[in-house]
Amino acid sequence: MSAWIDVCALNDLQADSGVCALVAGKQVALFYLTRTNVVYAVGNFDPIGKANVMSRGMIGDLDGEPMVASPLYKQHYSLQTGACFEYDDVKIETYAVRVDNNRVAVKIEAE
Repeated sequence: MSAWIDVCALNDLQADSGVCALVAGKQVALFYLTRTNVVYAVGNFDPIGKANVMSRGMIGDLDGEPMVASPLYKQHYSLQTGACFEYDDVKIETYAVRVDNNRVAVKIEAE
């Protein structure tokens, strides 16, 4: 079962940067890309650096795909799929996001 959880107002997010939010007990990194006006949500845990730091990563794109670079060892992760560009067997969690009436909600799967 999954649920949409209201997280914050859109203007609470830092444009073209990341912030971390605790959503249903999970650390979620939120990125608001103003160029495309899209909000992405991924797990804040860096599987290679073994720390909750992804919200501090630099964002950009690789071949047109939006990505975040880990602030620790600089691996690049797709903001759409969570796949690591450098290692096929490494991935971060991704979450569906919706913005409605300037409110950001994240869809979390219940455990």
